[in-house]
This record gives sequence, C-alpha cells and structure tokens, in this order.
Amino acid sequence: MASSQTGFESLVLQAWHGKLDMTGLLEQTNRFEADRQFELAAVLYQTWLARNSTPVNHFVYFNLGVALFNAGDAEGAKAVYRRAIELAPNFVNPHFSLAVIHECTNQIDEAIAEWTWVAEHASPDIADQRALRVSALNNLGRVHENARRYDEAHAALTKSLRLAPMQPDVLHHWVFLRAKQCEWPVYATIDGVDPQATRDATSALAMISLSDDPAMQLAAARNYVKAKIDLDVPALTNRSAYGHDKIRIGYLSSDFCLHPVSMLTVELFELHDRERFEVYGYCWSRDDGSALRQRVIGAMDHFERIDHLSDEAAARLLREHEIDILVDLQGQTLGARPQLLAYRPAPVQITYLGLPATTGLPFIDYVIADEFLIPRDSAQYYAEKPLYMPDVYQVSDRKRISGPAPSRESCGLPRDGFVFSSFNNNYKYTPEVFAVWMNILKRVPGSVLWLLADNPWAQANLRREATRLGVDEARLVFAPRVSPENYLARYATADLFLDTYPFNAGTTANDALWMGLPVLTCTGRTFASRMAGALLTGAGMQELITRDLGGYEEKAVVLANDPAYCRKLREQLGRVRESGVLFDTPRFTRHLEDHFVRLVGELG
Repeated sequence: MASSQTGFESLVLQAWHGKLDMTGLLEQTNRFEADRQFELAAVLYQTWLARNSTPVNHFVYFNLGVALFNAGDAEGAKAVYRRAIELAPNFVNPHFSLAVIHECTNQIDEAIAEWTWVAEHASPDIADQRALRVSALNNLGRVHENARRYDEAHAALTKSLRLAPMQPDVLHHWVFLRAKQCEWPVYATIDGVDPQATRDATSALAMISLSDDPAMQLAAARNYVKAKIDLDVPALTNRSAYGHDKIRIGYLSSDFCLHPVSMLTVELFELHDRERFEVYGYCWSRDDGSALRQRVIGAMDHFERIDHLSDEAAARLLREHEIDILVDLQGQTLGARPQLLAYRPAPVQITYLGLPATTGLPFIDYVIADEFLIPRDSAQYYAEKPLYMPDVYQVSDRKRISGPAPSRESCGLPRDGFVFSSFNNNYKYTPEVFAVWMNILKRVPGSVLWLLADNPWAQANLRREATRLGVDEARLVFAPRVSPENYLARYATADLFLDTYPFNAGTTANDALWMGLPVLTCTGRTFASRMAGALLTGAGMQELITRDLGGYEEKAVVLANDPAYCRKLREQLGRVRESGVLFDTPRFTRHLEDHFVRLVGELG
C-alpha cells in the first residue's frame, strides 16, 4: 500500500512540475479507472490541468468529467464539461455527456437541449461523431416518446435510421410510434432500411395490432427473446414443491397503480382464500398515490418493492421467500423484467393479462386462458401451455365505481342520432377497420363515432382520413382522458361499442359490458383478436361476435337501425352483471385456486 501511495505521489509531482506528458497522463489515469480508482484519476487530471496549458486541455477536461461522474460527483462533472466546451465550443463529447447527467438529475429540458446540439453539430462524415449523432437522436426519440411527444420522437428516430438503417431497437420504436399516431401505412419506407428488417424488428406488443397471424406473433416474441434475454443463467429452483402449509403465490408487476391490469386484478388479490394461500406482491411501479394502488397493497399479505434490486437480486429474493407459483402480469410490455424470470425463481411460472399474446419466453410454463381465447388447435403457437378456465380467462373487479352519466351535449355529441364508440388506445386502430367504421357512418345517417382523444397527431390523421373516405370529420367526436369513474360513466351515454381488430379491447370491453353497453367485435386467430369474443362468450352473447369485417359492418348497421334489439341487449347485460359468470369474481378465484393447488400437487 505504501509503495502504491509513493507511486501516486510521484505522478502528482510530475504533473505539478510539467514533467508528465499527455501519453503518460492517459496511461496512468486509464490504469486507475480500470481499477475503479476514479478519485485518483480525477486528482491526477486536476493537478495536470492546474499546471499545464496545451492545445488539448479541452480533451483532458472531458476525461476529468468522466472520472468525476464515475466517482459520483455529477455537479463537478458538469462544471468541467462546461469548461471543456469553453475551450473548444465544437467539441461534441462533453455536450453529449452533459445531456446524460441532466437526464440523471431529472433536468429533461436541459438534456434535450444538449442532445439536440449534438444531433445538429456532430459530423455524419466522422465515424466517432456519427455514432454520437445517432445516439443523441435515439435518446431524443426515447425522451420525447416518454413525454408523449410522438411527432418529435418519430422525427428523431427517422433521422437516426437514415444515418444507421440497421438498428432493430430503433425500428421497433419507430413502427410503434407510427401506430400510436395512426400514421398509415405503419410499415412505411425509409431509404436504406430493408422492409423485411422493419417487420423482423417489430416488437411483440406492436405486432399484436398489426397482424392476426399467430405464427408471426410467436416469431416476433422469439426474436425478442433471442435478442434481449440471457438464457444462460443458473436456475434458482427445480420442479420441486416446497411443502408449505399454505401455497405461496407471487404476483409480479410494474403496473400496481392506476393501470388496466390492476383495475382487473385487484379484487382477485382480495378474494384469495387465506386459509390455503399466502399472497405476495412484487412491485417496481410508480407510486401514483391512487386509491387503486392502495387497494392492491392492502390486498397483499406481503408487498415488496424490488425497483432497487437487479434482476438477479430480485430473483434471489423471490427464491428466499420460496414462492410456489409466480404470476407475471407484464409479459413483454413496457417496464417488463423478463430477465428476472429467466433465473427461474419459482417452480411454476405463469403469464397473465400483461401481454395479450405469447411471450415466447421458455421459462414461462403456463398462460391463463379459456377455450374461446386460445382454441386447443391454436396452442401450438404459444410458448406457454394454456391453463384453461371453465368460463372466461379475464377476471373483473366488481367494486369499480362509476359517476353519473354525462349528457350528450356535455360530451359534444348530438342529442339525437346513434352514437358508436371505441375508447381503445389509438394504436389499435388500423386503416382497414377505420374504413369499415366510415362505411358504417355513411350507412347510418346522423350517427357519430366517439373516440378516445389519445394524442393530437392521431386525432388529426383520423380526421384527415375520414375526409378522404367521404365522411364529414365533424362526425368524429374525441373524448379526453378523465378520472376512472367519469370514464366508466361515459358508457351509459353511447349506444354501441365498436371493437378494434386485430387487437381487440380487453379491459375496455370489460368496462363497456359492465356498464351495460353492447360490444360488437370481429374475432380472429390470435389471443388479442379473441379477447372481446371471449368476454361475449362468457356473457352468453355470441351474436355480437362476427368473423370478418364484412359481417361486422352489416351487424353494426342492423343494430343501429333496431333500437328495440339494442335495448334487449342492454337488459341482458344487466342480468349478466347481476348473476352471470362473466363478472362472478369469487367463482373465477375458486377455479384459479383449484388450478394452483393442482399445479403444486404435480410438482416432484
């Protein structure tokens, strides 16, 4: 230790007296940084800069910034990055690094400003600068998408792809951004980008709204696994039972907040039989302060935040808790942590609700389904084995509360005339279904289509498309997002819910049926295109399930012209709500628990 200290003192003295040249400085600081001795590297840089004035001091200031940041001194790093920029205003690297620090300290506007500078000034003709330019554009795309500025995100990623066409991660975000804005066709052409590469890069979630081919969805899921998941990790459990007096169920999610998954599942958590089961919740959700989040937390016997843990550490925590059955409520959706599941922290691992498709994850054993949702002859397209519920795959919350029904005038709807509605997320809309909706409006005079005002770019594109198809854009009425109880109340004001295809409504269809609004669906071959049909089957209302868009259009027109038929459907839904199996959450819970008991009993 003493000789090492003496060696460092010697280096400092050399730097102080101007006897340490640039090559020597970089050799020594690189050694310190390789040993994670960032503080020593910083001191040596600082000493050298205090006593040496050269044309490359800006470069040394940048390296000092890196060392300070790695040592945990973000403010110090900011200061020396700015000093590097003062000495060399066109030096790209410190601008990029400043953006990183600004984002880490939640100064998002400042980060955007720095990344924008890099995107505008880094030379596309110099390899290192070109890479920084691409990375800056990708960061701009990510930050703008997170802030729901989809147009700016799309523009940034388009520029990035023109510079570097083969970026699968960027391509899948670019495709999904186009879908969110109803920017059709979603699979547009970018110079230099292979169209097949764009399709191959499409995420499992984006693919759901773009294809009704179960083989394509399985391929998209497996592509994700191949590109993103490290399968070569040790399994923490084998297929053996722990022998607990009570079966331990773990629910895993980043959506334990005001989110559709929690809206459906919260009463299930509350109703689990505590004589037979012990319920754990593992959470990395934002704390949104909602009453729903508090209900979820209160429904768990044990509630663990794991956002501060790595995937491996979180998996080891679950293993320490000896979870018998782990239910992942995430799949491959935003915020998912599939690598955690790759460690096999539980002997039985199940996917439910989060991703309405196969996950493609080889360490997921089962998917909760029903025989309409996943017909037995379609099970071959799932990496998981279907766990068939006898009535319906989707659980419901009977405690959800709705406000008073709003007047049509307060919603911008005509007092008279048939009101079609579709409150699905806009990325579920496709040009094919939208064209059918416009045909329906043309065939039902005085009718309007009530849609979710998801984002202004989708709204403008949908109005433009309506005009192109010969429908007055004023017949599209957009509903802004409101509180859950006021959102539910809207369903009492509409006449018929028009489902999307190939990505059906899930929670949204459940809400509509709960509120007595008939749902007309077009069913297909995939999980996502059979969700609403599964709910209607559970309700005993199969006459609202159509098999192609032509039949869907005809049925919508028939219903709009037969008020007595619509009233009959509403009355039937009232009976379903009171006594049908669709909303019988205690019955659902018992059947699911029977499956859990059987699965644990089958373990070695």
